[in-house]
Amino acid sequence: MYKRVILKVSGEFLAGTQGYGIDPEQALTLARSIVAALEGTPVELAIVIGGGNLWRGARNGSGMDAATADYIGMLGTVMNAMALQDAMEQAGRPTRVMTAIQMAQVAEPYIRRRAMRHLEKGRVVIFGGGNGAPFFTTDTTATLRALEIGAEVVLMAKNRVDGVYNSDPRKNPDATRYDQLTHLQVVEQRLEVMDATAITLCMDRGLDIVVFDIFEEGNLRRLFHGERVGTLISSR
Repeated sequence: MYKRVILKVSGEFLAGTQGYGIDPEQALTLARSIVAALEGTPVELAIVIGGGNLWRGARNGSGMDAATADYIGMLGTVMNAMALQDAMEQAGRPTRVMTAIQMAQVAEPYIRRRAMRHLEKGRVVIFGGGNGAPFFTTDTTATLRALEIGAEVVLMAKNRVDGVYNSDPRKNPDATRYDQLTHLQVVEQRLEVMDATAITLCMDRGLDIVVFDIFEEGNLRRLFHGERVGTLISSR
């Protein structure tokens, strides 16, 4: 059983059927599934959430200064973090939002030791604001935070995709799913697991990654109990 994990979730998971924005009911559904998976386990959970349901620098910021577009995206992740925090607490789990961009009225600043203390007290910590710098994705943020707080694994949550395939299974019915890969195989085969910076950090530090379908009932709880779900990416 894992003790401390980072769960990376997409901002799109909060969008609901409209495909954009924040749907409170969708946020509550996601929060309830996470809280139920944690029930009765000693797992300490931190979450990194994206902002693609609100803003994507490359798409929305066409013609805009790239750094400015990325900073707007970081603010979007804070909005998502606050929405998920509210949903998590409605579901009965104490939660803290910590941001790399200081905004003291709505969230705590990210301080490594404080984050670890929250986890030790059983609170779920949601990291917003990326890593505070432009030109880095939330995949990289998830990897950095995992290494900083001593997490054992990064759980890459996907929507109706149950692991890593050699091609897009939604377009190619003959796509092959991998049960296990090494970081080097992911790099060499250019598999779209996470961005190059993030996967290189994981490879250098021997940090495990699991790619799985978060909406398959029971998957997250099984992972928290150390069962094999989805695709494991490791240095072994």
